[in-house]
Amino acid sequence: MVRDFILSYARLIVRHPEDLHIEERSLDEEYDEIVLYAHAEDVGKLIGKEGRMINAIKTVISGCKAKGGRNYRVTVQSVA
Repeated sequence: MVRDFILSYARLIVRHPEDLHIEERSLDEEYDEIVLYAHAEDVGKLIGKEGRMINAIKTVISGCKAKGGRNYRVTVQSVA
């Protein structure tokens, strides 16, 4: 659910949606890390000015914590 949301939302923002892909890792019992790989030109758009865009995505995802009880860490990386 969280993975699908991030991917569909990110596709609306970026210029190269075909380069997007997500990797999800379980860090421990409470945390999952979601790494969003994007084209180098799109990384700045996904992070936003002063991190506002990525923080907005994290805020929406925090609502999923109430349902599933998991914490998520979201990072954006460039596809080299």
